[in-house]
Amino acid sequence: MGLAQFFKSRSLRAKDDQRTNAAELTLKQSIFPICLVTVLFFLWGFSYGLLDTLNSHFQNTLGITQARSAGLQAAYFGAYPIASLGHANWILRHYGYRATFIWGLCIGALVAFPCIKAHSFGGFCAAIFIIGNGLGSLETAANPYITVCGPPRYSEIRINLAQAFNGIGTVVAPVMASYIFFAELSSEAAALANVQYVYIAIACFVFLLACVFFMARIPEITDADMAFQANESEANADSKPFRKQYRLFHATFAQFCYTGAQIAIAGYFINYVKATRPGTPDSESSVLLAGAQAAFSIGRFIGSGIMKYVRPRWVFLAFLSFCIVFVAPAITQRGNIGISMLFVTLFFESICFPTIVALGVRGLGRHTKRGSGFIVGGVSGGALVPPILGLVADKRGTGFAMIVPLMFFIAAETYAIAVNFVPSYRDSADAFSNTEIGLRPATGTDEETAKAADAQNEKTAVSENESQ
Repeated sequence: MGLAQFFKSRSLRAKDDQRTNAAELTLKQSIFPICLVTVLFFLWGFSYGLLDTLNSHFQNTLGITQARSAGLQAAYFGAYPIASLGHANWILRHYGYRATFIWGLCIGALVAFPCIKAHSFGGFCAAIFIIGNGLGSLETAANPYITVCGPPRYSEIRINLAQAFNGIGTVVAPVMASYIFFAELSSEAAALANVQYVYIAIACFVFLLACVFFMARIPEITDADMAFQANESEANADSKPFRKQYRLFHATFAQFCYTGAQIAIAGYFINYVKATRPGTPDSESSVLLAGAQAAFSIGRFIGSGIMKYVRPRWVFLAFLSFCIVFVAPAITQRGNIGISMLFVTLFFESICFPTIVALGVRGLGRHTKRGSGFIVGGVSGGALVPPILGLVADKRGTGFAMIVPLMFFIAAETYAIAVNFVPSYRDSADAFSNTEIGLRPATGTDEETAKAADAQNEKTAVSENESQ
């Protein structure tokens, strides 16, 4: 195979108007692409876990306020809508999923350059903004890809299992950070250098991963594939213009509110521990955060198992309701009781984000790629809510400030209620839970159907000639 033919065989442009075998992938066929994309989930979970620890780290080393330290979250999650509604979504709609994966990884690799030059909090915010663009690009493609790669009936289970490895990344990162970021160092410059080396290593890894995605042959799921699934499952959202996809916009609102609350709690978890249990060392607080993130990861595995037997929309409603129930006592309780309430809250947060994605894109058909960009753009709530919590914490204390995520959880609950009790929401969600796509013999691609039709026409013509 020549070099030109090699690159041609790995073209990154998908033909969105043609249905492919990806429309009816079986469980077995979907294993390899799902495993490969799951590596991306671990990657941005690891990066996010470092971010929560860096928040407290910079408060200590640079002497900044809790409100100002939220600039890290603002830079990180503020970049998400720029990617999910802008450059990444354009690449996804015009080229495809694999091209978007490579694009996001390459942007992430660029973080090495500002990290090398960064000698201030502002410099690291700029580096984090680049990471946010890269990971926002990955989420724009990876979340819907996992959702649609395989039998639609199991979409919520797939994305929650993949996101469980994202949770493992958030566990590993704080543990590592407790030894690197909070080590006894001789100077502020040495502390900043430690952070630089970590992100440069991440940049090298993601560049190599981009090369792997270029070489790999994974199914490219097209708009025609999504339209086929929507029609076969009798979910009628595909027939409406994009501006009338009201369920999608409600899911985006819920994602904005929920993610803002989740990021605020995780971002100020270490501050909460130190404020409500005075004398706790930074390294121990970081390990406690890792423990809470472990509960978060375990929740995703358990939630995925429950979804095998209970409709995902019911599991989502129960888990989000328990988030409200357990974060409320953390406002007034102190010490181990308050910390325990946050542990349980993180456990029940586990399945909320991925389930909103899966339920939100159900039935969108040809609008799936564009719609997923809106839901992922809802992650920008993580840029708004933490600074609000930080301002309240500076004035009234970190414990009382937990009232902020409580209010945003309640706002997100409106979608969980709607998807269970409003018929237009519920019927669309259940249509995909009942479909047999991917579990029955495939009907064939557009190309295969056309070839079969041509062969039948040729056979008919030959028969007519022989009869004459």
